[in-house]
Amino acid sequence: MPCGQQESGAAPARYVVGVDVGSTVVKCHVYDRAAAVRGSSCRKVESLYPRPGWVELEPEVLWSQFVGVIKEAVQAAGLHMRQIAGLGISTQRSTFITWHKRTGKPFHNFISWQDLRSAELVNSWNKSLLLKVVHVIFTVLHFLTGNDRYLAPSFLTFSTQQTSMKLSWVFKNIHEAEEAAKKNNCCFGTVDTWLLYKLTKGSVYATDYSNASATGIFEPFMKCWNPALCYLLSIPMSVYPPVKDTSFNFGSADSEIFGVPIPIMAVVADQQSAMFGECCFHPGDVKLTMGTGGFWNVNTGERLFASRTGLYPLIGWKIGEEVVYLTEGCMSDIGTAIKWAQDINLFTDVDETEKMARSIVDSQGVCFVPGFQVSVNDPYLCASFMGLKPSTTRNHLVRAILESVAFRNKQLYDIIVKKVRIPLQTIRADGGVSNNSFVMQMTSDLINKKIEKPANADMSSLGAAFLAGLASGFWTDKEQLKKLRRIEAVFEPHKDSEEYKPAMDTWLQAMKCSLHW
Repeated sequence: MPCGQQESGAAPARYVVGVDVGSTVVKCHVYDRAAAVRGSSCRKVESLYPRPGWVELEPEVLWSQFVGVIKEAVQAAGLHMRQIAGLGISTQRSTFITWHKRTGKPFHNFISWQDLRSAELVNSWNKSLLLKVVHVIFTVLHFLTGNDRYLAPSFLTFSTQQTSMKLSWVFKNIHEAEEAAKKNNCCFGTVDTWLLYKLTKGSVYATDYSNASATGIFEPFMKCWNPALCYLLSIPMSVYPPVKDTSFNFGSADSEIFGVPIPIMAVVADQQSAMFGECCFHPGDVKLTMGTGGFWNVNTGERLFASRTGLYPLIGWKIGEEVVYLTEGCMSDIGTAIKWAQDINLFTDVDETEKMARSIVDSQGVCFVPGFQVSVNDPYLCASFMGLKPSTTRNHLVRAILESVAFRNKQLYDIIVKKVRIPLQTIRADGGVSNNSFVMQMTSDLINKKIEKPANADMSSLGAAFLAGLASGFWTDKEQLKKLRRIEAVFEPHKDSEEYKPAMDTWLQAMKCSLHW
């Protein structure tokens, strides 16, 4: 069912559409020139779990949802498709599909970024002698040249969230894909690439720099697909799409789909899109997204930072000659954990959680360990509750879940402060969990910084719309975009972070107990 909002009295002006294809929902917003939402729609993304640890999306279902939310949002705004100046598409990252170049038929479902099928392959590679040799070679090269391009490969480790190992798995386990690749008939695409391909009836095959850089197969320093890595993993270079600017005229949607050809003016990865939507345009600007997963992104300007401790470099966006780099730290299972708690009836409405957490003075020693870890890529980390007692109530469990989000924010912030050699400026939060003032206030207390929350938490949609609007001339420049920002709340530190130390120390101990399960 669509969950749209409607405003009557559509003016004969032009509008831009921003679509966010996330891990849990597909959302579409129609924006006017003031960046106000005129119509919206959203549909739930249904993940498939064919085997333990496997997470997939059915491509035709996702396509139907994507087209559906655009039609519903435009209708909810009381507009006609002719009034849409451009379409911007933000997508979840690293989720991918492969298909036959001639027939367009997929070889498998989308394999989600959350999928763990490559865990054994990841573990094997990370322990391999070959990877140790790679580390030594690039460590020497970095020492001799001082070039940061060689720093990241010097401590390269694979993770289950990256596309690289799962794509290697595809060519080892899906015979049809392997055979098609040998004949240059296999296409690889992240969600954006597949949607572009479908929107244009196969005439456009491309991705952008933000999505490419998030796959783990793209060389952000050289801005190209990484031939050395593909050789190591036996992935043919012929499968990759051309990489285009983020804010760019990708062509138009086929007129059969929406009745008129709508210009596709931007495709962008969701976290980079949220960064753009928050107007984090300057070095040191920080964006904290708390949605299905959690992401800290720092604008590092023209410099690309590599780090050994849980941070990785990305291309934020490329617009003409401008290339903006980001450093990112991430955590999974934020929104996922809260949704799970709701599914097992710890609460009925997510809005209750803040009140439940504040109804008690502390979690009574109960700790929640989500399925993530900063310093060690451990796909076997066990999500768990620890410290349960006969007196433990639902309120304690809910508070423990929310506290775990704030503690993880503190961990990542500390790493960023230590490793990113740029003074941090404004911190802006978005995503569904940013609506929880308990998490926001506790995070502000722990990091001792003020955090801004925008009036509209759907920053990925807005960022895609901003990028599309710039490409289509709907908006003129970034300075104009800054003036359109609306801040709903500012959270400032109220408690000394030392007051949380006993609870955080207990939580860290619980984390250690859950490793290598």
